Amino acid sequence: VFAGDGDRPYEPGDPCAPRTVYGKSKLAGEQAVLAICAEAWVVRTAWLYSPSTNSFLDTMIRLERERSTLSVVDDQYGSPTLAVDLAEALEELARLVAHGNGPRERLLHCTGAGATTWFGFARAIFEEVGADPERIRPCTTSDFPRPAPRPAYSVLSNDAWGAAGLTPMAPWRAALQRCLPRQRSMEVA
Repeated sequence: VFAGDGDRPYEPGDPCAPRTVYGKSKLAGEQAVLAICAEAWVVRTAWLYSPSTNSFLDTMIRLERERSTLSVVDDQYGSPTLAVDLAEALEELARLVAHGNGPRERLLHCTGAGATTWFGFARAIFEEVGADPERIRPCTTSDFPRPAPRPAYSVLSNDAWGAAGLTPMAPWRAALQRCLPRQRSMEVA
């Protein structure tokens, strides 16, 4: 929903300027929900991954086995967010709302704390699985053209989440470390 050309984490109230149909439709959906339902909250997240889906994490683990080197984009910034952490955070928000203590702000951001690039995330995955991170080479977005442009900067600020009395999200790297044992156990099953 943001332009993607920022240089600091986006706050929920920052001006929106989506550049793609996908971003425009997301923004329209948010606005409709907030306008129609006074008892609704919109939570934005980004770079979601899980050990049980076809996510960036799974792709990197698969490619680590299949290729001697790989190139990963190093000019797009975001905050990797572990799906189970997001689910727990949303459950906490739902409990507050159910008890009549919902946050005053109805638009919040909830992502893994901190930021990295896809290249940085890939290297961290390799490090955590015991693979040589030097096998990953940085490249630019222009090296991998996509049908829809990707934002260079999609880091969302979690400040409003914490200010609403909700538990801050764990740093993205710590979440990755917790996730990988689950990933390995799913591969064995």
